[in-house]
Amino acid sequence: MNDVVVRLTVNGVPREGRCAVRKLLVDFLREDLTLTGTHVGCEHGICGACTVLLDGQAARSCLLLAVQADGAEITTIEGLMRDGVLHPLQEEFRRHHGLQCGFCTPGMLMTALDLLRVKPDPTEAEIREGLSAVLCRCTGYHGIVKAVQAAAPRLRAPAE
Repeated sequence: MNDVVVRLTVNGVPREGRCAVRKLLVDFLREDLTLTGTHVGCEHGICGACTVLLDGQAARSCLLLAVQADGAEITTIEGLMRDGVLHPLQEEFRRHHGLQCGFCTPGMLMTALDLLRVKPDPTEAEIREGLSAVLCRCTGYHGIVKAVQAAAPRLRAPAE
């Protein structure tokens, strides 16, 4: 009865779906659009597993209603790989062993992308502070920090 149509651009593709007005964005992405890479963790905005880019900025999709994102551009973890090629940040996470179980990894990558957008040449302390918004229980953050450090110059380099 209280369903609405939500129209978004997700990973560069116009998408729409009908959902309850109280449906969370994370649930809309996972259930209605079948983009299950965005993980549901704490459902309180604390763990960061559900982080996506909303109009280019990191946002907790468990704290937003899908209707609040109507008309927005969303980037999820599924949107990072292009033509079968890992995004430079994903490649550095792989190379520096920045993941173990992988549960926090989508949120960590999206948070790191936003951090590198705001601070293209972050110090180690700035990386650690910026990524503290995403909880990881497996890696101790060492490989993650190294991956972000290695990706930073690659993302700053002009496209060839």
